[in-house]
Amino acid sequence: MKTIFTRLALLGCLIYGSAVLAQQTDCKFSVEDKTPGQELRTTPEYLMHEYAFGGSSEFLFFSLSNSQDVPILNFQLLGKSKDFSKMYCFDKDSRVYIQLANNKIVTLVYAGEDQCSIMIYDDKEQVNIRTLSVPFLFIKGSFEDLESAPISFIRVKYSGEMKDYPINTELKSETMKQTYNPDRYFIENLKCIK
Repeated sequence: MKTIFTRLALLGCLIYGSAVLAQQTDCKFSVEDKTPGQELRTTPEYLMHEYAFGGSSEFLFFSLSNSQDVPILNFQLLGKSKDFSKMYCFDKDSRVYIQLANNKIVTLVYAGEDQCSIMIYDDKEQVNIRTLSVPFLFIKGSFEDLESAPISFIRVKYSGEMKDYPINTELKSETMKQTYNPDRYFIENLKCIK
């Protein structure tokens, strides 16, 4: 009986250890700084939404960071157009609302200074490129909700306006030539910044 218990305990440890190792090896980082007091890990950017029509395109990317044990959602908006593209701004009241498939809504809080997108002209493609990269903080308890169900919808409160981003189960990007699963983004990636 004692031998069976010992074997089961050893098997449990092996399975648990393999699961932890598997979780760690699934994580990729675009930035990883392990300097004591300045620890930082950031996952690569992931395409969450793409819109392309009539020579204009807009892309929404997410990445996750853990900076000295503070989890952060990095929100990046990129727009390209032959004309002048719309400028978006964030202020202290800006939020990201994430609706999950189980109808829960998770709110993330803007964590930066007032900021607007900047425009750059690309001579090679002859287009205007507008970019905006900002950080959002997770509210207590939001990790558990985000890991429990896929994303169905994202609403962003910019300065003075709201914009909705429907989220697909599968996103075949014509521009990036890749397939993404944005609805499972948090389920698959939050473990990397815990």
